[in-house]
Amino acid sequence: MKNQELESSMLKSVEAAQRTFRTIRTGRANPSLLDRIVVEYYGADTPLKSLATISTPDSQTISIQPFDISSLALIEKAIATSDLGFTPNNDGKMIRINVPPLTEERRKEFCKLASKYAEEAKVALRNIRREAIDKVKKLEKEGDISEDQSRDNQEDIQKLTDKFIAEIERHLAEKEEDILKV
Repeated sequence: MKNQELESSMLKSVEAAQRTFRTIRTGRANPSLLDRIVVEYYGADTPLKSLATISTPDSQTISIQPFDISSLALIEKAIATSDLGFTPNNDGKMIRINVPPLTEERRKEFCKLASKYAEEAKVALRNIRREAIDKVKKLEKEGDISEDQSRDNQEDIQKLTDKFIAEIERHLAEKEEDILKV
């Protein structure tokens, strides 16, 4: 695995972790909180953002304007049954969600969730590292590269892994700070 490919793969893991972090509430209304919501629309699971315009008129409200008014009840049901704990208010044309301020206990739960997501991202990075090191060892075994080259490549792979793990830690720290900020 070339260094650019390896770096690209690891960068994708970090970006995926960032996207996942954005789905965690911080006490302010944010359209990305609804990114994980999937609505059963005409028998197919469809992401909410494909079915409606999602906006935040103020810091405590999310409004959802469906493209097809007949999907309103389905969207409301999907939000109500999600693990986000929101109660949607349907006025017949759009759905409004009031985002209540987080309690201290809930903030701690969200920090734990963020840590879990960060750990999953680190595992993904370590898997990429393991695959790359296995390829280097295979090249060494086949005699394509020397033992010194193999060791240097493995050190480079480890340095790259450490760099991206530190980046995930930084994103986690930012998210935790954001969650705990009242």
